[in-house]
Amino acid sequence: MIKIENIRKSFGDLHVLKGIDLEIPSGKLYSIVGPSGAGKTTLLQIIGTLSKPDSGELFLNGQRISGLSQKKLAAFRNRQIGFIFQFHYLLPEFTALENVCIPAFIAGTSKKEAERKASELLSYLGLADRLGHKPSELSGGERQRVAAARALINDPAVVLADEPSGNLDTKNKDELHDLFFDLRDRFHQTFVIVTHDENFARQSDRIIRMKDGLIE
Repeated sequence: MIKIENIRKSFGDLHVLKGIDLEIPSGKLYSIVGPSGAGKTTLLQIIGTLSKPDSGELFLNGQRISGLSQKKLAAFRNRQIGFIFQFHYLLPEFTALENVCIPAFIAGTSKKEAERKASELLSYLGLADRLGHKPSELSGGERQRVAAARALINDPAVVLADEPSGNLDTKNKDELHDLFFDLRDRFHQTFVIVTHDENFARQSDRIIRMKDGLIE
């Protein structure tokens, strides 16, 4: 599924990743934990093809990422990778349904099919009565569920999440975490999640502990 070979990344004189080797199988939920500055988010951005490593190789579903042109990389990212961030980044002028449809439209899916699938996902996530609501009309937990549906709309090979529950209260945080495990179990979805929540991390299939740019 995901294979990382000797990934290194620096920003000027700051060596953020110092040679990361990692394999993540399909259908598993892996948590990345560690102190601030350990390189967690940088690693997640490289896995998500949002950032390029200085050296090393990344393979997703057998595809060597460094061999892709920018155009092919953008198309690959749209279809194969879903993203959930701490700040949901929903477009405020669009409804929940419209926000979820956006990646499907970019992938060339018809409006009818995109709306059908978005409606199914939102209903599955307990938001059947919120399809026409804009982000300002939704709670924090509901906004993150919309973000989760948006990440899943193109049936990605992997969903990457960076502190997705960081801004939620305990109830909504627990519900979001339960949702991730449910999606893993029901749909064999692969998750890689950066988190500071040790309780959540302990429930994952594997904890990846990072420190000073390396996996401990």
